[in-house]
Amino acid sequence: MTEVLALHRVTREYPGGVTALDDVSLTVRRGELLAIVGPSGSGKSTLLNIMGTLDLPTRGTVRVGGEDVTRLSDRRLSDLRGARLGFVFQQFHLADGISAVENVATGLLYAGVRGRRRRQMAEAALDRVGLGHRLRHRPHQLSGGEKQRVAIARAVVNEPDLILADEPTGALDTATGDAVLALLADLHREGATIAVITHDREIAARLPRRVTVRDGRIVGDTGPGSIAETGPIVETGPIVQTGPIVGTGPIVGAGS
Repeated sequence: MTEVLALHRVTREYPGGVTALDDVSLTVRRGELLAIVGPSGSGKSTLLNIMGTLDLPTRGTVRVGGEDVTRLSDRRLSDLRGARLGFVFQQFHLADGISAVENVATGLLYAGVRGRRRRQMAEAALDRVGLGHRLRHRPHQLSGGEKQRVAIARAVVNEPDLILADEPTGALDTATGDAVLALLADLHREGATIAVITHDREIAARLPRRVTVRDGRIVGDTGPGSIAETGPIVETGPIVQTGPIVGTGPIVGAGS
């Protein structure tokens, strides 16, 4: 499979002697659905920031679509992020004063898509996630699950190479979380490449590949060819959440 993202011997250090990531290597290939799982303070959120080019490593290389992002200008990095990466966050990050379709369309601004085409693509993305009947609703008129679907539509609208979903069910009740996970699984079956960052081992266990992070290092990986591979990747059934999920918070801090 084609390489979508590759980290090679990445270390991220912060002032005060904090090492959030320590010599991490990870490759994500097109068409994968994987979980990056670890407890609070394990380094998984720092890893997400590095994968999403929201932060850069102290040492090591990060390739997105074959490009070494550590060598790019801020403008080129922003362009690459807008074209190749989609983000789904625990707290949705929707603009309160505009409609669902306008929230999704804003995700295309950085990709250089022009006005009318932006709206057409946004409407199609909302229809894809089952919200074709909520185009003009503003966030305060939507349920938590609907808000997350808008956020997912915004992430997929430009058909990015990789979708990064940070605790996507963390702010939702169990039943709504199940529906969001099922939607991500549907998008994967349609060809999307998705990495789900989670502290919940129940969720991680139901994804085809699991990358376990602890103390800033990858200590387990069921992906093909990894040193921690325990067997072939097998889809065992639909993603079903078996217990409540408690969010760990937005992406902040070096040790998260």
